[in-house]
Amino acid sequence: MGKKPYREMIAILDFGSQYSQLIARRVRESQVYCRLLPFDITPSELLKYNVKGIILSGGPASLTSKGAPYPEPALFDLGIPVLGICYGMQLLAHFMNGRITPAPEREYGKNELFIDNKEDLFYELSSPLDVWMSHADQVTLLPSGFEIIAHTHNCSIASMRDRKRKFYGVQFHPEVVHTPQGKRIIENYLSRVCGCSKG
Repeated sequence: MGKKPYREMIAILDFGSQYSQLIARRVRESQVYCRLLPFDITPSELLKYNVKGIILSGGPASLTSKGAPYPEPALFDLGIPVLGICYGMQLLAHFMNGRITPAPEREYGKNELFIDNKEDLFYELSSPLDVWMSHADQVTLLPSGFEIIAHTHNCSIASMRDRKRKFYGVQFHPEVVHTPQGKRIIENYLSRVCGCSKG
């Protein structure tokens, strides 16, 4: 395969989140190039870019509802790191054969996040962290190969990873100002997981 004509970048797949532009801003603030792309982009289209990592945005849909937006399943076979945010984490768990169920009650607002593993996504961050939650569904059964790396009092799987495949999920929103250390979490994904260089 010849050299790709684009500089390395992060592909943000937009599932209709009100925060999608904020995700892009946080990535750019980390001096990493990114593009906001439609959620149904094909793997062949995505591979035209020099993609170092994928971010699945949140969104207003529910996986338990008919007509929920889905990415192409083959995106998860490209060997590219993935970070799923909120709905994006639920999508990741769904495609990896985890279980997603409606939460006992919708969670909206600030919450305390307790870090269970500080190796990559939460590297050099203190526990607990203030994070912003906004979800009606949650992952209740980890997919095979995944482990819990953070939890809250109300959400036992608030963050998960499959370190071998470099698949990560956060149920909260690291891109919003209500998650004060969110920019560091995104930077850790970009540098420690995706190996992005700045500039």
